Amino acid sequence: MALDSRFVLLLLGVLTVCLPAVCHACPLGCLCFRTTVRCMHLELTRIPQVDNETKILDLRFNQIAEIPSGAFSSLTALNTLLLNHNNIRRIPRGAFEGLHHLKYLYLYKNKITEIDSQAFDGLVNLEQLYLYSNEIQELKPGTFSNLPKLERLFLNNNNLTSIYSGTFQGLDSLKRLRLDANKLMCNCKLIWLIEMLKQASHQRHTQAAATCEYPRNLRSRNLMDISPEELNCRRPHFVVEPSDVDAVEGNNVYFSCRAMGDPEPEIVWLHNSVEIPAATLNAVGSKYSILNDGTLMIQNANGDDEGEYECMARNAVGETTSEAVNLRYFGSPKRPTFSQEPSDTEVKQGTTVTLDCSASGYPRPTITWTRHGQSVVDDPRFTLLATGSVHISSVQPQDRGEYTCTATNQAGSESTSATLTVTVPPSFEVTPQFLSAIEGSTVELFCQAAGYPLPVIAWRKDGSLLPDSRRYLSLASGTLRIVRVTREDEGNYDCYAVNSAGSIQATAQIEVRPRVPPVFTQSPSDLQVVTRATIRLPCSATGDPTPVITWSKDGIQIPESNKYTISSEGHLVIHNISPDDAGRFECAARNSIGYAATSMLLIVDAPDEDREGDQFVGDSITQAINNVDRAINETRRELFDRSKPLTPSDLLTLFRFPSMEAMSIARAAEVFEQTLQLIHGHIESGMKVNLTGVEYSYDDLVSRPFLNLIANLSGCTTHSKIVNCSDICFHRKYRTHDGTCNNLQNPEWGASLTPFRRLLKPIYENGFNTPVGWNQSHLYNGYPKPSVRKVSLEVMSTATITDSEKYSHMLMQWGQFLDHDMDFTVTSLSRARFSDGVECKDTCENQPPCFPINVPDDDPRIHRMQCMEFTRSSAVCGSGSTSVFFNSVMPREQINQITSYIDASNVYGNTKGQADDLRDYTNNKGRLKAGPAAQPSGKHLLPFNRDTPIDCQRDLNESPIPCFLAGDFRANEQLGLLSLHTLWFREHNRIADELLRINPHWDGEKIYQETRKIVGAAMQHISYTHWMPKVLGPQGIDRLGSYEGYDPKTSAAIVNVFATAAFRFGHSLIQPILRRLNSTYQSIELGDLPLHKAFFSPYRVVEEGGIDPILRGLFTSPLKEPKPDEMMNTELTERLFQMAHEIALDLASLNIQRGRDHALPGYNDWRVFCNMSAAQTFDDLQEEISNDEVRGKLENLYHHPGNLDLFVAGLAEDPLEGGLLGPTFSCLLALQMKRLRAGDRFWYENPGTFEPGQLTQIKQISLARVVCDNANDIQQIPEDLFLKNDYPIDFRHCSDIPSIDLRMWAECPEDLVVSSLTVGSVSRSRRSVDTFPESSSWTNQTTFKHHHLDKNHKKSFIKSQEKTASSTEDGAASTILEELDLDERTTYLEEVVVELQDTIETMQSAISEITKQLKSLRRERKKRPSRHI
Repeated sequence: MALDSRFVLLLLGVLTVCLPAVCHACPLGCLCFRTTVRCMHLELTRIPQVDNETKILDLRFNQIAEIPSGAFSSLTALNTLLLNHNNIRRIPRGAFEGLHHLKYLYLYKNKITEIDSQAFDGLVNLEQLYLYSNEIQELKPGTFSNLPKLERLFLNNNNLTSIYSGTFQGLDSLKRLRLDANKLMCNCKLIWLIEMLKQASHQRHTQAAATCEYPRNLRSRNLMDISPEELNCRRPHFVVEPSDVDAVEGNNVYFSCRAMGDPEPEIVWLHNSVEIPAATLNAVGSKYSILNDGTLMIQNANGDDEGEYECMARNAVGETTSEAVNLRYFGSPKRPTFSQEPSDTEVKQGTTVTLDCSASGYPRPTITWTRHGQSVVDDPRFTLLATGSVHISSVQPQDRGEYTCTATNQAGSESTSATLTVTVPPSFEVTPQFLSAIEGSTVELFCQAAGYPLPVIAWRKDGSLLPDSRRYLSLASGTLRIVRVTREDEGNYDCYAVNSAGSIQATAQIEVRPRVPPVFTQSPSDLQVVTRATIRLPCSATGDPTPVITWSKDGIQIPESNKYTISSEGHLVIHNISPDDAGRFECAARNSIGYAATSMLLIVDAPDEDREGDQFVGDSITQAINNVDRAINETRRELFDRSKPLTPSDLLTLFRFPSMEAMSIARAAEVFEQTLQLIHGHIESGMKVNLTGVEYSYDDLVSRPFLNLIANLSGCTTHSKIVNCSDICFHRKYRTHDGTCNNLQNPEWGASLTPFRRLLKPIYENGFNTPVGWNQSHLYNGYPKPSVRKVSLEVMSTATITDSEKYSHMLMQWGQFLDHDMDFTVTSLSRARFSDGVECKDTCENQPPCFPINVPDDDPRIHRMQCMEFTRSSAVCGSGSTSVFFNSVMPREQINQITSYIDASNVYGNTKGQADDLRDYTNNKGRLKAGPAAQPSGKHLLPFNRDTPIDCQRDLNESPIPCFLAGDFRANEQLGLLSLHTLWFREHNRIADELLRINPHWDGEKIYQETRKIVGAAMQHISYTHWMPKVLGPQGIDRLGSYEGYDPKTSAAIVNVFATAAFRFGHSLIQPILRRLNSTYQSIELGDLPLHKAFFSPYRVVEEGGIDPILRGLFTSPLKEPKPDEMMNTELTERLFQMAHEIALDLASLNIQRGRDHALPGYNDWRVFCNMSAAQTFDDLQEEISNDEVRGKLENLYHHPGNLDLFVAGLAEDPLEGGLLGPTFSCLLALQMKRLRAGDRFWYENPGTFEPGQLTQIKQISLARVVCDNANDIQQIPEDLFLKNDYPIDFRHCSDIPSIDLRMWAECPEDLVVSSLTVGSVSRSRRSVDTFPESSSWTNQTTFKHHHLDKNHKKSFIKSQEKTASSTEDGAASTILEELDLDERTTYLEEVVVELQDTIETMQSAISEITKQLKSLRRERKKRPSRHI
């Protein structure tokens, strides 16, 4: 790409080093140190030459008499200039030219008598100016007019007698002004100065010293203490006033006006209430003149001069205005003619610009301005001046374009246009980061910049040009790639971004390390053992850095637990061997250089013999079924009893209550586990087997035949379902609602009601199903686990909130909305103990399913309870105790009730039944059911949830508005979430309506499926393109990588650690207040809401302004900054679901306890998983958790780094640069999101999911566009709702926000014919997408542009379509071509062939012409000399 010569010059300017010609040595006799030059007491008579980098120049106590213009112009870095105690007599204009960074200027104790006007121009950063003890007699107007940062101005001890009005105008930063010890004549001419000083003192606390010398009666008086009366000042009064005048074209008109006052008043004239600018008065060629006596003369009057005129007389005491008089003009109408036209203008972003335009004519023309056909004056930054010109303040990139000025009167209209170009200085979007690379690898330093014109990227190494080597490649994207790095490539690399508006620089270092990969010194070998043995598997390795040893079994990494211990050398010890330990164990050694792995096979021999528990199976299974069903039924009765108010725990349980399908699966697992628990109790009570506490294995209790019997009787075996994916015509194109058949080889991957996956083996205390902390005497690394409530109180809960400077609260809200599309853990079906029915809230014992949270004795809020209610998550059959009858043994695993895929399941539901409940079957339009219409927009709310017992009435005194019905049960949880659900429900119906308009022949099923597909793709695009980069930052996005296509070997299932800990990071982003803003972005009359009042309150959407106030609050209020010492606000830890007379819940405690319930390995294990070292002491964590106070609190609570809960330590980590997460959570999120994308066959970027043109349109979608289209009445909006935006600066009109063009989904008649021709009829249970579902007006409106059938043939063709449309869904779909007779087919196909031949000939001709042009350009290029940058 050719570079503009201006860019080349700018680039050379940036990259030029200091040349000898412009760098000066220290002047003779001066003292120079770094950037300071001191030349005092040297009898200097002129300014010496000093180094251009000088920052402090001290020239005091010399004989310098003059300062030539430009004397300091090369000293652009100068900060301080001392010139006091010299013989300077005059300060000329340009004396300080080029000193843009000067802050301090000392000129006192010279002999200055004169200062030129604008002598200090260009000193935009000057803060202090000392001119006292000189001989200054007069200050010319404008002397100090361009000093915006001046704070101190000392003019005392001079010979000033008076000061012109406006001398100090524009000194907005002035804090101290000294005018004392002058010869001020205090009269009415200084009234303006008195008022200015008083105003500055009141507004900016400016301190001023100014005293009178004359008259004698006011001598030594402070100027600000003198009143106008003491100076005998008089307001102006008129002696002669103007009167009406009639004029014809060409006349000279006179308006008389005389006034008196003290000080003598100034006469100004107003035309139609607008002051006639002073610049147009008495100027050469100007028609306006003010005569000496104040008379206004208008020469050659015309229609433009018609109107009202007022004479204003003003002085420092006040002003007075005459009565308005009229100039009546009598002349014939004249079309507008431009006296001034706008010209093409280029300005820099953030500056101001005026586009000139004025016109004459009669009657006086009206001036209007438009850009791209739209009026510009609606934007508050645009001001239409009285002259007709338009003034634009704080010019932004979106202001660029063609502006049209139109002058209109009754005689006609004229227009003229000009182009405004807005240049934007470069700003980095991606900056290069430190790289530590392995010798011989290829490295890339990323550097991207935005700006206009697009910045040029250039690289330098250690201040010099890049080495002349082919190994260095500067890519078009700005990336610097170095192939096969060596130790010589180490150093600092500078990235420069340059355009005509400016330049910026960023630096990064590259470190090159030698290659020392891990090498095994000991490795394990295959082993065969018997049950109940303890074995040691050796493994150790060397390398530099020292390799980290990890073990995995059957592909899942093993953390340390009671079952497994790993020695410091890397050896794995397995305690109490059981049959489920059989399998392949892999030892991996990895460091930052490389990776090595070795594996072995462990075979476990288990003798086939009866177990002591076999005899108790029958009674235990019966009792287990009774206990579980009783507890479940009692819980349901209590929850749905509307005669009593709900408690916070009731609300939490109610809105997380599982579906009927989930209940059935979870019940079977609970019955199975309870049966084994009862058998275990029978055996212990009979003293027949020595089992210690909960440390038992199912092999110790029951033999395999009886385990299979338990599986059958509990119902577990019935849930080993077979998925039918035979309807391939449907599954090729659309998703199922439950997520099955996405992966056709593994149809249950990512489906609803399937278990979460594991990245590391869980650390259940008994090895397979009891939580961490179940046995409170159990020690971890020598210490018990701390109370989760105590951890919440001392580390996580904060009343102090820091607002984010970059992101909006909408970023948090989208995270919650996205989470509800990916995971929903099924909690226990019962809130009572299975053993005896005692409710969990009434006991503090750990008995299934109760796992209460202990309350510390010194808890500041909870005093009358020893624990908070908590129930375990339900397990899926095939895990924990139930896993034995499935082919693979798996510890207890929790159920994901919804699909893992980002598929908009929170809009459409996760089962066919849910989806049907949400669809509007009253018509064939593919829409979702709608609720009441919001006024005054008429847009519908979600439908009410009237068919389920879920109730949103938290308090009997609240509004009886029921819950809304959405695709996810949790939609009503809080108002921000409910608002997003409403938006996307409306978006579905909006798209469905548009698709029906474009394709009127589509039936409701196709419209629904296509719309659902688009909405799901929109959520994927927004999440990965707009949301995730802000959360993960550059390092996390690098880990996520780019999309590489669908991988059927990757499971998109949600991993347990993501759902239970990592993705709950969003709780640290929640503000305690939910803002509600009106259309001017001020709080609504009802006010903002504390978070605890926004929970379960859908009535506020109906009765308190709809969703718009909530949406505005989300995208304009800041995100809570995620800080290690400010983790979660107290609205979540102390007031969650707060109600009168009930104990509020603590979300931080619930999160930690849930992680223990799911047996997540500790923080240390996840550090190792994410390629960090395991911490041995808390000081080892300081690189990731730098806050000493936080680390100290963690040590006091946990005592050992290996005991840290992942959720706590993950939030305690410092966020990575540019992101919101620390390294551990960033690693886990990136991994999960990568799997979700790679394992989704319907991912929107996967070729075939959408046509190329459709994909282009999908990528136009933004959350801002969705809000514009579906909010009640939001017209102004930021382009990126996840960024912190200020109103109105960062807002754009909705018409400027890109939108999706649904015409790319148009299905043309010829497309259908060709589809029929190539695909033919397909018999299937669902309606064929190639058939016409109904006879519609579409067939009559079709124009056969590409076919030349005669009228009879056309009638026959349409008739065949109608015949096709009337075919039933169960029959084979006849193609259009099959319905034509032989002659019609022949005619049609002949026409298609002729048309294809014409198209091919046209393309060949175009290709030939392009080839000729290309050859010509190549010949021309060879003639020109090559150019190098």
